[in-house]
Amino acid sequence: MIKGVIFDMDGVIVDSERYICEAAIRMFAEHGLDVEPDDFVPFVGAGENRYLGGVAGRYGFPIDIERDKARTYEIYGEIVKGKIEPLSGVIDFIERCRVRNLKLALATSADKIKMLTNLREIGIPPETFDAIVNGLDVEKRKPHPEIFLNAASKMNLSCAECLVVEDAVNGIAAGKAAGAKCLGLTTSFAAEELKDADWIALTLAEAPEEAISW
Repeated sequence: MIKGVIFDMDGVIVDSERYICEAAIRMFAEHGLDVEPDDFVPFVGAGENRYLGGVAGRYGFPIDIERDKARTYEIYGEIVKGKIEPLSGVIDFIERCRVRNLKLALATSADKIKMLTNLREIGIPPETFDAIVNGLDVEKRKPHPEIFLNAASKMNLSCAECLVVEDAVNGIAAGKAAGAKCLGLTTSFAAEELKDADWIALTLAEAPEEAISW
């Protein structure tokens, strides 16, 4: 029986993809490299190291990942002020889970600084979650299941007792590899690309009741 829900962040509780993409494009431009939004698509959901590093590799750009990631986050923090809010249904879905006495975890491939920026801007305090895992807490990134295994463990649950809510192909693959059931949201990818999910919805506002009642 379901005992916990593990949320990805970007594309699940907040739509920040276009802003981190814009920040990354600006960062590369500061180095004289022009990149396109489509360059980032294969690396969505894999964490900023892979997000930036994958695009840099495409262009043969010698990225200094810590320096360039820090600059990207700096630009990102400036861009999102007053511009992001919880995605449709997020607050109500969290309440539905709480009514059912389900434990909640946030598991994001983003670094802690981006995670806290997003939570602050959308008005959801970190204390909302029983456990939080960010990209700096794991060695292996999605589609490896480490981040979800870690989050479930912090709630004293197994992944088999958890629903993973994801919007990315890498995230669904990671959730299934961890042994969890998955709800795929079509905020970033088409439904057919998330076909391995147990349930698919546009946003958490349309999430089926059976996703949290099995």
